[in-house]
Formats: sequence, C-alpha cells, structure tokens
Amino acid sequence: MKNTFIIAELSANHNQDINIALKTIKAIKEAGADAAKIQTYTPDTITIDCKNEYFQIKQGTIWDGQNLYELYKKAYTPWEWHEELRDYAESLGLVFFSTPFDFTAADLLEKMNCPIYKIASFEITDIPLIEYTASKGKPMIISTGIAEKSEIFEAVEACRKVGNNDITLLKCTSSYPATIEQANLMTMVDMRQTFGVKVGLSDHTIGFEVSLAAVALGAEVIEKHIIIDKSIGGPDASFSMEPEDFKEMVRLIRNVEKSTGIVSYDLTEKDKKNREFARSLFVVKDIRKGEKLTAENVRSIRPGYGLAPKYYYQVLGKIAIKDIEKGTPLSLGLFE
Repeated sequence: MKNTFIIAELSANHNQDINIALKTIKAIKEAGADAAKIQTYTPDTITIDCKNEYFQIKQGTIWDGQNLYELYKKAYTPWEWHEELRDYAESLGLVFFSTPFDFTAADLLEKMNCPIYKIASFEITDIPLIEYTASKGKPMIISTGIAEKSEIFEAVEACRKVGNNDITLLKCTSSYPATIEQANLMTMVDMRQTFGVKVGLSDHTIGFEVSLAAVALGAEVIEKHIIIDKSIGGPDASFSMEPEDFKEMVRLIRNVEKSTGIVSYDLTEKDKKNREFARSLFVVKDIRKGEKLTAENVRSIRPGYGLAPKYYYQVLGKIAIKDIEKGTPLSLGLFE
C-alpha cells in the first residue's frame, strides 16, 4: 500500500500572528497531515514597492485591485518566526519545509536544514532560482500551474543539470479557488511518463473530491491550504480548508490508498470460498444409465460444485454410466 505524502500549506493563513501560526501547526498534526509548509519571502524579496500599473493586480483573481507589495506585506511569514515554527512542527512529528522565492530565502532555509524545497507555480519559469535551490541536494517539489509543457521540461532539466533527480511535479490549477472542471487530472498521470518524475496535486478546489481522485490515479503528494478558521479572513482564506474538513480528507485519502492496493490476481481464502457461488454443470433432470447427456438434462447453473461451464459442449452427447439424480453436480466419473 502506498503512502501519499500529505502537505498542509499554512501560506498566509496566520494574519501576521505567530500564535495563530502555532495553533494551525497543531491543527495540522491533529488532522493527520504528514507535513506543514510555509512560504519564505518578504515583500522586498518577491517584488518592489511600486504603485504603477504593472504592480496592480488585475488578472481576474480574488486579489484584484490590490498592489503586489501591499498584498505580500499582509501575506508573508516573518523570517524571524521560521525556526520557532520549525521546532514546534518537528516536536509534533511533522515534516516542516518551505517554498523559497529567491536565493536569500533558499540560503536561510538551508541554514535551517530544510529537508524539502517547493517551487511555487509562479516561480517555475525562474530557472536560476530552481537551479540554485536544487543544487542544495534536497527533494524538489514543483507546482506546474502556469507553465507550458516546454517550461515544465526546462524546470525539470534545471534540477537534473545540478545533479538533483529527486523531483515531484504537482498538477496545479492557478485559480483561487479552482473549479473541479479545471483539474484535468489525466495531465498529472501523463506527467509521470512524459517527464520521468514522481507526481502529485496542489489542490486549490473547494472540498476534497479532486484530491481523492488524484490519489486514486497515483498521486504521491497532495498539497492543500489549511486555515484554523475561515472567519479570521486573509488573502488565502476563501480556498483554504478548515481543520475538521482537512482531517476528513486525510481519512478518506488513507482509505483510497487501501483500496488501490497492489497488482495481484491471487484469490483470498474468502474469494476461494465464494467460488462455491460460481456457475457449474449440474444434472437438472434425472438421467438413467445409458442415456445421453443433453441440453435438457445438463445445464450451467449456480452453485459451483460441478464441472466448469467451459466443458459444457464437450460433455453433451456423452453416455451416463450410472443413474444420475436431478441436482447432482456433474463430474467425470458419471459419464463416458
């Protein structure tokens, strides 16, 4: 049975309050996730403080009308929190890692012994950042939300160029929230073969149906935003999942894993016992010694104690060597 790596993304769902961040990490553990993930940037490492039209959000998102710098000032996770959040998460048995958005973020995380690096969808075209981060030699998880196929190739090759082959691509729809119809999970399946990597899903839909479907299709990683309570609001609140729903998603994912199992054609003891309900050849009308077996006195019926139905045409026309009572399973010792 596989074990899907389930990541709870904290993102901006702390509202600049470290106590909310710590409570959310505790909720992540209680929900059954494997990892807590944050994002490592400041407004100045991800953009510049500029008010001209290029820095106004107008892409049809939930953040439209805001200035990039002001949005990231509300959303970023203060770097001075990082070690405390990591220590708390690891004390609970969670894997704790982050998404670096520039070289200085990658350096900070490397000093913290970050065990995994995530590249966000909007950074997938930043090949120098991917190369630099991949050169740390840690597993790389890359979201593909805004990338064309050729750009995904470039990102994968950037990792391999620096000797890093531990790559997981996440199918991601960069809409917040995304609709179920946008998921196109068969793309995730294709990415495994096309790029020769592990695959998973970064799920921005409301609910967990898409995540469950992804696991059934072979996702090895599921990433989902979590928020302690949607009522606290924040930039990512609308497409984040509250702890009880996250817990239910984890429970269902683990059940889906059990159902997918392994490739096996072996029968369990229960299966073998149930073969008694299969069809087989029975005498359905009394047959006297010397009479022929015919379609009138031999049929394929349940239960399965007689000869297999595949012998039906071979036994027709055979001669009974003894009287055979109706309801007798047909066997080789009854005819010649």
